[in-house]
Amino acid sequence: MSEIANTDQAEYWSGPSGQKWVQKQDMFDTLMTPVLEVLLARAGIKSGQKVLDIGCGTGASLLQLAGVVGPSGHVTGVDVSTPMLAMARGRIETAGLDNVTCIEADAQVYNLGSMAVDQIVSRFGVMFFEDPYAAFANIATALAPGGTITFITWAGLPENPWFRLPIEFAKARVGSPPSPDPRAPGPMAFSEQDYVKDILTQAGFRNVTAETVRPNLTPLGSLPDVADFAGREGPASRIVNDMGGSDDDVLAIVSDLENAMRDFDTRDGVRIPAKLNLFSASAAD
Repeated sequence: MSEIANTDQAEYWSGPSGQKWVQKQDMFDTLMTPVLEVLLARAGIKSGQKVLDIGCGTGASLLQLAGVVGPSGHVTGVDVSTPMLAMARGRIETAGLDNVTCIEADAQVYNLGSMAVDQIVSRFGVMFFEDPYAAFANIATALAPGGTITFITWAGLPENPWFRLPIEFAKARVGSPPSPDPRAPGPMAFSEQDYVKDILTQAGFRNVTAETVRPNLTPLGSLPDVADFAGREGPASRIVNDMGGSDDDVLAIVSDLENAMRDFDTRDGVRIPAKLNLFSASAAD
């Protein structure tokens, strides 16, 4: 592995949190399928292209990208999570793909300058850098002249009930931990479009754009299944752990979530509205 600048994130995603993503890979992949579809549609990747996927996780995006670029193209995935990359490599091997490479590395500092890729993409993988300005300056070196970057991030808590509701119910049940800096590394760090546009501009990207997209998240299972998952994983579990909550607290949070999510229960399954930011930019010619 290359030098790591974001040591806290590397430890977090290689520890129990990364293991949870591996264990619940089907749920996470299905939940985020519409997000990946939006990202790939916007990127417009073509057969034969070289693509870099930042924060590739357990490999869902790599599998999709490999099919798009075809045997004449190539996909490189970068992530700091040892267990998630191990699963990604296994899925790639099972699929018999020889046009995908996985690198365990920190994209903020890893030497990307020789890649000369046509496109960089990321689904929720670029909000975790300690120094996003330095990170994107380094990421920019991976692009060939005229190449493009396209990535998607959360657009804040208020209109993202998948995060907001578990946080609200967990805090109501066990209390509130100290509030982090809103721009600290984490899921909501890139909720401000102007802030991210400035990062990209300072990194040397051109034609920087930001837009709002509103797909529905599509978790697996019945409403009770989804509520149980949301109450035991992600932000609710972190708050419960930080505040010394109990199993009874978790059960109460899950019950609250099941009641609150009834409006999202449709004949096609649980469909949770999301508000996301979609950014794109190009390298200098």
